[in-house]
Amino acid sequence: MSLRRRTPSHRDRGATPTREIGGARSLLSVHNLAGRIFLVELVIVLLLVAGAVTAMVLQARSSAETDARRVTHSVAATFAHSAGVVAALQSPDPSAVLQPQAEAVRQATGVDSVVVINTSFVQLTSPYPDYVGKPYTPPPEVTREVLPRLLAGRTVTFDVDQSGYHSIATAVPIFGPNGAPEGVVAVNITVSKVNSVVGSHVQVLLAAAGAAVLLAAIGTAFAARRLQRQTRGLGPTELARMYDHHNAVLHAVREGVLIIGADGVLLLANDEARRLLDLPADAEQRPLAELGLDPDTAALLASDGDVTDAIQPAGDRLLAINKRPTAPYGGLPSTVVTLRDSTELHELTSRVAAAGRRSRLLHEAGMRIGRTLDMTRTCEELAEVARGGFADGAAVDLLDLVTKGEEPEGAGGQLRRMAVRGAIGAAEPVPVGATFQLGEGSPGERALLLGVAVPEAGEQPRALVAPLPVRGAVLGVVEFRRAPDGRPFEPDDLVLAEELAARAAVSIDNARRYTREHGLAVALQHSLLPRTLPERTALEVAYRYLPAHAGVGGDWFDVIPLPGFRTALVVGDVVGHGINAAVAMGRLRTTIRNFSALDLPPDEVLGRLDELVAQLDEENTGLEISGSTCVYAVYDPVTGDCALARAGHLRPALIAPDGTVDYPEVAVSPPLGIGGHPFETTELRLPGGSGLVLFTDGLVESRGRDIDVGLERLRTVLAEHARGTPEEICQAVTRSMLVGHPADDVALLVARTGLLSADRAAEWEVPIDPAAVARVRAAAAERLAHWGLEELGFATELILSELVTNAIRYATVPVRVRLLYDTSLVCEVADGSSTAPHLRWAATTDEGGRGIFLVAQLAHRWGTRYTAEGKVIWCELPLPDGTVS
Repeated sequence: MSLRRRTPSHRDRGATPTREIGGARSLLSVHNLAGRIFLVELVIVLLLVAGAVTAMVLQARSSAETDARRVTHSVAATFAHSAGVVAALQSPDPSAVLQPQAEAVRQATGVDSVVVINTSFVQLTSPYPDYVGKPYTPPPEVTREVLPRLLAGRTVTFDVDQSGYHSIATAVPIFGPNGAPEGVVAVNITVSKVNSVVGSHVQVLLAAAGAAVLLAAIGTAFAARRLQRQTRGLGPTELARMYDHHNAVLHAVREGVLIIGADGVLLLANDEARRLLDLPADAEQRPLAELGLDPDTAALLASDGDVTDAIQPAGDRLLAINKRPTAPYGGLPSTVVTLRDSTELHELTSRVAAAGRRSRLLHEAGMRIGRTLDMTRTCEELAEVARGGFADGAAVDLLDLVTKGEEPEGAGGQLRRMAVRGAIGAAEPVPVGATFQLGEGSPGERALLLGVAVPEAGEQPRALVAPLPVRGAVLGVVEFRRAPDGRPFEPDDLVLAEELAARAAVSIDNARRYTREHGLAVALQHSLLPRTLPERTALEVAYRYLPAHAGVGGDWFDVIPLPGFRTALVVGDVVGHGINAAVAMGRLRTTIRNFSALDLPPDEVLGRLDELVAQLDEENTGLEISGSTCVYAVYDPVTGDCALARAGHLRPALIAPDGTVDYPEVAVSPPLGIGGHPFETTELRLPGGSGLVLFTDGLVESRGRDIDVGLERLRTVLAEHARGTPEEICQAVTRSMLVGHPADDVALLVARTGLLSADRAAEWEVPIDPAAVARVRAAAAERLAHWGLEELGFATELILSELVTNAIRYATVPVRVRLLYDTSLVCEVADGSSTAPHLRWAATTDEGGRGIFLVAQLAHRWGTRYTAEGKVIWCELPLPDGTVS
């Protein structure tokens, strides 16, 4: 043992050697602990020497075998514990150091052999030099009975019986300072030699006893000095207090403390550790495997390495275990384990964690459910959220009435499956979109009736059904299901399921209301738009109307028959969306039809429409009409002329007969209701086979596409399908221009123009001469005969006679008569006057006033339209039955 030199304190400075010697003497004084220990050791040594001498004397008289056991044990233990043995074993050449010592001991003690064997079973010493450094192969009995006890740190004495030879051997294990095994010392002696050995070494024993007394005195002095240093100079009172504290830790501390040796033996356990682990009363100094601990707990306590706050079940408790080695704080290699009962804390933590998961789930539901006003998508979002953090599968079923936007009636009726996510466990699951009836007494039926979440039957339910309540009614149910090997639903899950379903029900009800309102708006809008297009002379028309995905808009179109086989084509766009926009659109369409009945030019139609819009805004009707746009075109198949006027609307596209596409310049005026600018009419001459395309801005403009880019794209599509029919053009345009659901309404009107055959029209100039009436009648009769319309000859002649006579009598030149034949027979008389006749009842005494009445009776329809040169009075006669136009 090496001693460190202590740095002298201020009390030691100036001390003389005499005081040092006196201090050393005082350590062995009987008045202090060290002196008392030395006195006890001296008495013990003397007693041991006396006992040893007595034993040797008795041994000489007793059994030689017993003496042999004592001799070998004494020699082996002395050699194994002698200074320098461990260091020699750890040196590069142990035999060079130990062989001379072993031989000296053998010769001095009279034993047969002193053999040192290392942990690799190599003989380091032997009375036979040839055996030094050779491996040692133990006999089977030694392997079976001796080696296990040596490995356990115990000294073993055993018999060695051979033919004619009986000896006693003792093996003592050698351990290093760190407690690791370094080797074994085995001493062997023949039983017959024991008596002489004992008798001859009594003096040696007495000398050894004297040396032991001297060593005890020196060791006690050094131990006392070391004890003083280790106890920091504490006296008996302080040590007693520390002992009391030690007892307090063992008995009063409410945290379990264990000290476990490196060999897995429990060295110390306080009262709390005994209670938490339910240890037996004699648990200390026993291996952990014999204490009846749970295997997982025992494995954790015996494991290598540090453990920090490991949660381990122990019976009905949850223990938080911490484990640390005692190094470098002193003592033998061992570990300190602390145990803390965290059952209540774990339950509280679990509740807090569950509340956190619940809060996150509900937050996610609020963020993800109801992002659209689509019932199907809202139900899908509910199923996705539920599967993501609450269940392994979810199915959402709504009452069939609810899916149609109706109010739920009671809690019964058919359900429609709206969404499924994950597996819901049914052998034959209901497909999405199918209707079904809930089984009697099923959890779904009880959830509908009771309005609360209902789990499936059983102690560990894997499915539960929650209603979707809103304003005292139930919209449907949502079924949550967990996998068979997953965690079953608990009572707290019922509350969470109800809250999740209630939140989703609000969004579903909003979508239902929107569906109902949207359906009403769409129905209203469709009722205000043309359901079918009239067949027109020399004009083939097709259309497309696509409402906006976000809601009903105000785009509209119309095809209006006009006299003389002319047709008015109208496309408009009302500001805003929703029912108000649909109502405004209906008013504009009705108004423009009424103005068209007056047979006014396009600029006058839009002018009057503009005045009406401004008037409605002044009346504050609540309809957003100002800013609406419109394009109005009138096509005449007789001449091929097309008159157009537009109010803030996009120019139409014109497809030439050769397939080229252009946007012709058409005079533009501000949108309706703005005022302050006159409307203008643009005249276009359209050859037969031309295409006229009218559309709203939703077709060519969107958030991600500029209007110029859209117009150019439309030009390309129209050019690619210029030879197609209007229906084919509509289909190609909508397929190419619109991807997904449009953000704005789209109205598209495509017309393929033609010309009335020249032999279906007849026109005559009429001079201002009453005699010309007869010539006109004769020419008309001849033309009707050519057309095979002799049945209309009488009525036509009377009408022409009256109209031409009035023109000659009251109007100005030029006077022209025109007959048109297609789906009906049209008679037109034009003159340079702007005065129009009026239908009235003629008195008995009146000489005139009956001509127009006669015309009205003979014709199917009649009227007056104004032109730049004057006016045209027209009348239309239906074709006789069986006539093919």
